[in-house]
Amino acid sequence: MSTRTARRRRRGAALVLAVLAVLRSAHAQQRGDEDVDALDLVRVVGVTPVTGTELPAAKLPYDVQSADDVALARAHVSSIGDYLDRHLAGVSVNAAQNNPLQPDLQFRGYTATPLLGGSQGLSVYLDGVRVNEVFGDTVNWDLVPDAAIERMSLLAGANPIFGLNTLGGAISIRTKSGFSDPGTRFEFQGGSFGRSDATFETAGNAGAWGWYLMGRRFDEDGWRDASPSNAKNLYGTLSWRDDDASLDLHLGHGDTELIGNGPAPAQLLAERWQGVFTAPDQTANRMDLASAEGSLALSAHAKLSFTLFRRDVATRSYNGDGSDFQACAGDDAILCDDDGEVVRDQHGDPLPSTFDAINNLSRRRQRSNGGTVQFAFDAPLAGRDNQLVVGLDVDDGRLRFDSAVEAAVLDAARHTSADSGLFIPVDALAVRSRTRSVGLYATDTLSLTERLALTLSARGNRTRTTIYDPTGENPDLDGRHAFSRANPAAGFTWRWNDALNAYAGYSESTRAPTPVELTCADEDAPCKLPNQFLSDPPLKQVVAKGWEAGLRGALAEDARGDRIDWRVGLFRTTNTDDILFQSTGGTQSNEGFFANVGDTRRQGLQAGLSGRSFDQRLDWYANATWLDATYRSGFAEHSANHPDAGADGLIVVQRGDRIPGLPRRSVKIGADVALTRGISVGGDVVANDGQTLRGDEANLLPRTGGWAVVNLRASWSVSAHASVFARVDNVFDRRYATFGTLGDAGAILPGFDDPRFLGPAPPRGAWVGFRLSM
Repeated sequence: MSTRTARRRRRGAALVLAVLAVLRSAHAQQRGDEDVDALDLVRVVGVTPVTGTELPAAKLPYDVQSADDVALARAHVSSIGDYLDRHLAGVSVNAAQNNPLQPDLQFRGYTATPLLGGSQGLSVYLDGVRVNEVFGDTVNWDLVPDAAIERMSLLAGANPIFGLNTLGGAISIRTKSGFSDPGTRFEFQGGSFGRSDATFETAGNAGAWGWYLMGRRFDEDGWRDASPSNAKNLYGTLSWRDDDASLDLHLGHGDTELIGNGPAPAQLLAERWQGVFTAPDQTANRMDLASAEGSLALSAHAKLSFTLFRRDVATRSYNGDGSDFQACAGDDAILCDDDGEVVRDQHGDPLPSTFDAINNLSRRRQRSNGGTVQFAFDAPLAGRDNQLVVGLDVDDGRLRFDSAVEAAVLDAARHTSADSGLFIPVDALAVRSRTRSVGLYATDTLSLTERLALTLSARGNRTRTTIYDPTGENPDLDGRHAFSRANPAAGFTWRWNDALNAYAGYSESTRAPTPVELTCADEDAPCKLPNQFLSDPPLKQVVAKGWEAGLRGALAEDARGDRIDWRVGLFRTTNTDDILFQSTGGTQSNEGFFANVGDTRRQGLQAGLSGRSFDQRLDWYANATWLDATYRSGFAEHSANHPDAGADGLIVVQRGDRIPGLPRRSVKIGADVALTRGISVGGDVVANDGQTLRGDEANLLPRTGGWAVVNLRASWSVSAHASVFARVDNVFDRRYATFGTLGDAGAILPGFDDPRFLGPAPPRGAWVGFRLSM
């Protein structure tokens, strides 16, 4: 018997023994008709993005992980991306941009990232408003008001009820109100990397009316060279409550300027961990949001709910990069392109060869309007508990995109010069698009017995996207695209008692190709993200089909509130006609096209333990994930910077090759312990496997190295209204990379022949702060 076989058998035996132990404990603790809500610290979970349609977690046929504002405050993290990465099973974050407010976040192999070109697969909702952007389903995490979060749930699976792009899961965020969090609070923290973070909140109510207002300002110099960032966020809610009705009006504003200088050549990082390849890479976002949500009880068993919103996001990007132009063969004083044609400026004059770089400048304005109307009925059916929810949502998204390429010069630090005033008109582009989506959905949960519940769901989507060039110079860009599909879901839960709850389900969801993908899908006409688009063949929509099953429960509970919650589950989701960005060149593989490449699959196992012990003085958790994310169809991939690519720039991806950017194994352990009534200390450990480099979908090169990092924190409640806290990240100052891609550094750094570009993790950092409340 081989060592690997013996190891697998030992693991299998250990799993069987663990299940038997759970069953024995469950049998010993069987308590008949105890409330199933005891399964989760967050007692109920919203089954749609719209408020007012909650169910006990024990009745949901999929895994749900939740956190409230108390847990977020105790962690003292800089962003919800950090919290998700450190605490929730199945979540990992790549430092693709190397900015704490621009995380490249994955859950079970599906992505929610601000970066164009990523294969998005998670939907994100803020008070019922979908915040995936119009252009590429991206998520601008810097525009999410972290400090205003009252509770947040991560719902796993291809849940059709949460609409388009919910291939791997959905994140539903509910914010505070004058009824949930009255009082006034101020928090400040500062320390390493020149970072300062200040938050002010005030909330209250006067009978039926309530108000909440939050303001936050974040500034830092950044730990890498030339990487300052700042972000300002405001969020306010005016609420009204009645016995049979509620109304919340939300206003949000975000204004951010972020520098994310991205991955750097591995050889450069070996010389200087803070180094950047080319700079700057600036993204400035400005967001205004107005939304309203409300509910009305039509009867004792019927409720009408709605959400209306308007969201405007204006983005300016300034990306300094190396130029692909070269001195002309016949005259080395001027520049020529790859075809040997002279590059000319807006005046028609040849561009001097002293310009060895470019500034990619773009502006895009994304405006989305829409709403949802939903009816919920919870009247018994045939004497059994039943909840039926039916809803209709409409979303109208519009895009204005304009880009220009400016000639520039790299200085000794590889920063591009600004304001040369010379532009390359052949690379300028203007795009307008409109995407209209309509969805009709229904979900019903019926208690077949006191222990067995069945959930059936379905959603029909229709999406139409219109794209055109307002200048008339690129008429082939114009096009109309339509996608529609009905997606079903079914599942059941079975409750033995609070100690043991089983669930299983099947679901389908879809992702329609976005405007950025539809305008950049021709291998014969590659584009640079996000600066150039061309006329392209149509893409097929991505269809996800997922299976999930697991066990969960509360193993122990006593009058003091101590408890242990546990969960273990298996999942498998297959994408049909998945879309991949294929690189045809560019120094950091940012030139290429989108294409349907066949099927992909994400499957694995997720397990977790959490609890409160010793009279609730100890809060602890341990989560582990094993993820097998692979291509299920072979294809030839364009990867121009791959050292093993053929003369045509192709590598062969075979069935079973692993999807880049995803750790196979992930472990997270953390705890906070109250040493005295006012003093607590805590920390966490996050460990991930290495990952395959993007651009190496054929798995021909070594992966990035695995890593484990330790973070510590402490707090002291000086009084009932004042506390101080401190935290140290990466205590042992480990150097590791959380992201890798392929590029060509040699054109800018002669002698650099290693194609690996890595996203370095931050070094050790320490921050102290205080919190006042009244």
